[in-house]
Amino acid sequence: MTLFTKELTFIMDKQKQADKRERFKRLATKRTNSVLKRLKVLGNCANRSAYEYAEEDINKIFSEIERKVKEVKSKFHFPKIKEFKL
Repeated sequence: MTLFTKELTFIMDKQKQADKRERFKRLATKRTNSVLKRLKVLGNCANRSAYEYAEEDINKIFSEIERKVKEVKSKFHFPKIKEFKL
């Protein structure tokens, strides 16, 4: 492998990393804003003049949301272990 080929490979790898970072930023921003928007819409259900609900209902909703947030957050810290392959 020539010096030129090594440098070109290095530059291409750097570009690929930058592309992955940009794709992550673009998608994560869009998806996070979507989740936040949906939570705001869920908050509209708090209007007691339009809806009737019990404390138990609220606890069920937010327990499930919190459980799912923990599950998704753990994927960022502890990626799924890939199966062994030959």
